[in-house]
Amino acid sequence: MKTIDLNADMGESFGSWTMGLDTMLLEYVSSANIACGWHAGDPTHMAATMHAAALANVAIGAHPGYPDLAGFGRRSMAFTEAETYGAVLYQIGAARIFAQASGSALTHVKAHGALYSDASVDPARARGIARAVKAAGENLYLLGLPGCELEKAAAKLEIPYAREFFADRAYDGQGRLLARSNPGALIHDADLAVRRTIAALETGFVDSICGAPVAVAFDTICLHGDNPQAVQFAQALRRGLESAGFAVAPFHHGASPIR
Repeated sequence: MKTIDLNADMGESFGSWTMGLDTMLLEYVSSANIACGWHAGDPTHMAATMHAAALANVAIGAHPGYPDLAGFGRRSMAFTEAETYGAVLYQIGAARIFAQASGSALTHVKAHGALYSDASVDPARARGIARAVKAAGENLYLLGLPGCELEKAAAKLEIPYAREFFADRAYDGQGRLLARSNPGALIHDADLAVRRTIAALETGFVDSICGAPVAVAFDTICLHGDNPQAVQFAQALRRGLESAGFAVAPFHHGASPIR
């Protein structure tokens, strides 16, 4: 049976402020990207989310972002390569020790929000993230868009890379994520999200916002945990993937990448 990973961003609650339905999502995903306290999250929620992920046998990843709690990490910051390296390595370190304390281990790193978008097109920030993943050791995977600067940086440093497809986001004509500020950037229809994801798996293409298909090849599917419909999306995606003949499993545990 063909396999594919399903990941979601989690652990983004802060203090008494709650974001996402992490416990319910863990029933359907195979990998969790857990906030490290810079764009969202705090030590208490990191510990609780990683413990829950470990109990659910869900792979744990670090989800580093810009130091921007007020903006939820969705505002770009003028980081140099060195600043990006230090910020990401720092957050990986925090995530790793929490993962170990939960009885599990860190398996991957996925940048959050504006840092993810910036590093997709900026070679300096891409190198900073890739260098941090390399320095952290233990053969951690780096997640990112296919064919972007992050993938190029990972290849140069010979670190494992998992290409990501977004089930609930629209793509522009260059295969990049459409900025959230644009109409149609977010997909709110679960059935549509499932149909386009299955079609992308089977054909290697997804329709862009302008109607033209763009090539995609990916190893993991992301859905956003902060979406109010995240659990509904996760249920529908899991059901749809399994009905189409795909087993949901972490990409680093022997799962065969989808080409």
